[in-house]
Amino acid sequence: MSDPRSGAGTSAPTVLRMILGRRLQERRLGAGVSLDDAAKALRVTSLTIRRLEKADVGLKPLYVEKLLQTYGAEQQEIDEFVDLAERANEPGWWHAYRDVVPSWFTAYVSLESGARTLRTYEPQYVTGLLQTHAYARAVLQGGFPNESEEDLQRRVDLRLRRQSLLEKSDAPTLWVVMEEAVLHRVAGDAEIMRAQIDRLLEVSELDHVSVDVVPFTAGAHVGACAPFTYFRFEEPELPDVVYSEILSASVYLDQRSDVSAHLEAHNRMSLLTSSADSKALLNRMRKEYS
Repeated sequence: MSDPRSGAGTSAPTVLRMILGRRLQERRLGAGVSLDDAAKALRVTSLTIRRLEKADVGLKPLYVEKLLQTYGAEQQEIDEFVDLAERANEPGWWHAYRDVVPSWFTAYVSLESGARTLRTYEPQYVTGLLQTHAYARAVLQGGFPNESEEDLQRRVDLRLRRQSLLEKSDAPTLWVVMEEAVLHRVAGDAEIMRAQIDRLLEVSELDHVSVDVVPFTAGAHVGACAPFTYFRFEEPELPDVVYSEILSASVYLDQRSDVSAHLEAHNRMSLLTSSADSKALLNRMRKEYS
């Protein structure tokens, strides 16, 4: 999952596929079955088995059943795995927006929906989970200047639907670190910016949301790079994952060294400000837009 994803027909795994892949790998290793022997059972290559376990491809229920039979699993366990495989192949609610978002971003929404902890760094814009309707529309309109009105609205709808995640009784923890430049970059007009800052001040009072703003006075720092999101999951099978993107592609990282580097950068950036200082800066910028 550490290779770049282009927008042409590829997608990173969903959370359920990741869980199932990890469990299949554990079951194979526990049974002492090699990749080659598992491949022979399905009449595929060992590379295919490796990709199944890494959730780089979809998991066919028949494949799952045959593999578990090869590993000596009991029927009850096989039935549970097959049920999980069937659910992993079901499209998420975001599948309805596949015509206006690249396939590699639908994976992001899946990870976002399944994570227990989200930590983001944003050097350019307010993170999508905290954007108001008007701000989101202004940002997306700027990013997709040739978009039809209908497709633009669908992009906005998707972004706002994602925000229901923070309203759940078991909402994940969200920790946002953004640059002060975000507050100076006007999306829309002063009224839109003022309302967006009000939104940031409002959510920063929630127990499960933190908003840190790194001031210009912090100077050069370790995080002055592309935006990224760090995901941590409750399920023990799942590794921490970092997502980052450029103009036309994205990358999903789960190697420990890569994830640790991003996590350390996030920690270091958070030390460049405080909750009180961030709120003071937000209030000061709000006055400038009044």
